[in-house]
Amino acid sequence: MRVRTAEAGADTPVRWPDLGLRLAAWMGMITWHGSRAAAGALCGRAALPARMERLLVAMGPTFIKGGQLLGTRGDLVSPAWCAALGRLHDRVGLLPHEKVRLALETAYPTGRDWPFAEFDWSPVATGSIACVYRARLRDGRTVAVKVRRPRIAGRMRADFRLLRVGAAVGERSPGLRGVPARRVVDQIGTAVLAQLDLVREAGALRELHDNLAGLIRVPEPIPEASGDGVLVMEFVEGLSRFGPHEFTPEQRREAVRRVLQGVYRMLFLDGLVHCDMHPGNLYLTRSAEPVLLDAGFVVRLPPEVRGLFAEFFYHMATGHGDECADIVLRSADHIPGARDLSEFRTGIRDLIRDSHRRPAGEFRLAPFATRLFDLQRRSGVAAAPEFAFPLLCLLVLEGMILDFDVKVDFQGQAVPTLLKALREHARTPSPWRIP
Repeated sequence: MRVRTAEAGADTPVRWPDLGLRLAAWMGMITWHGSRAAAGALCGRAALPARMERLLVAMGPTFIKGGQLLGTRGDLVSPAWCAALGRLHDRVGLLPHEKVRLALETAYPTGRDWPFAEFDWSPVATGSIACVYRARLRDGRTVAVKVRRPRIAGRMRADFRLLRVGAAVGERSPGLRGVPARRVVDQIGTAVLAQLDLVREAGALRELHDNLAGLIRVPEPIPEASGDGVLVMEFVEGLSRFGPHEFTPEQRREAVRRVLQGVYRMLFLDGLVHCDMHPGNLYLTRSAEPVLLDAGFVVRLPPEVRGLFAEFFYHMATGHGDECADIVLRSADHIPGARDLSEFRTGIRDLIRDSHRRPAGEFRLAPFATRLFDLQRRSGVAAAPEFAFPLLCLLVLEGMILDFDVKVDFQGQAVPTLLKALREHARTPSPWRIP
């Protein structure tokens, strides 16, 4: 796997000796933390969630991302697990002072002006890829300074190479035969590794800032003050975590509406999709205005994928199960030639009927997706891995919304944006569209 990033040497191939060392590190960390968890259980200390948090932090950003996703899903894991994994959103671990200073010296070498009048060395947030600090530019503007953690690219590339080997083995097993597991790992790996490129993130911030204006506030990047491995952006004051807090019911409903409309705009119209809208990235101002602070984990959906996903979501929202089945089959990577698909179509119709227009308090995307994937697996229909990113975006968001307002109508909120998107996509030829 070759993935270009801004970190020196990040596009060089991963060598087999490095993979062996990384696999040994995996096993060592799992064994150590597993033994500590077992010892704690024997002593009557129920600390498994906290131990899992430490294990994921030790294993690095690749695995922290999975923990961040699970930490948003209070409907799937207990409050203790949510609390422990929730710390992974913006409290991963301090970057030692000397490493921060070294990173800044690299970004602003001798001969380049130091852009800051003041720099607070206490981090505002500590993420898996970077830490964020508060500073003041020479022109008086207060800014957030995102500093990438050093020497993490090699470990992350090795992690995804090993996961790809595991996916290749899984594809040969009876339960996953026909599932494009390696392609899914490749696509997710490319997107996650791209977070190392802060120049790319600055461009994504600017694009999201413009695309989501009036719905979700996104800080503006300040490229003239940024450097290699350092991203400088507008600092947004007075933020609180995305949650009910002391907001009125009207403010909560409006905040949810704006977030959902912003996400549907990304998915169905603009195509630049933020896949990491967890509590470490999505906040609210004192007036309940949604603010999205990070643009590292973003992907760009091709027009044909956006169009097909919009069609599926529209027909799901309007209860048209037969049309949903047609779309799944049209977009599939593989359909068994000689198999009768009538049972598959019936299963899709039943799934859509059971899910149609349910509010968030009754509708759960995770069970819906699990049931859909199981229908595909049992019928031998291999899903297109391009749909992993829209589902990931919605899975993270759903966990946030459920804590905020369980009465929101996910599907109904999407219809106005879907109708606009379908009108636009109807003018664009698609390789998946029925003639």
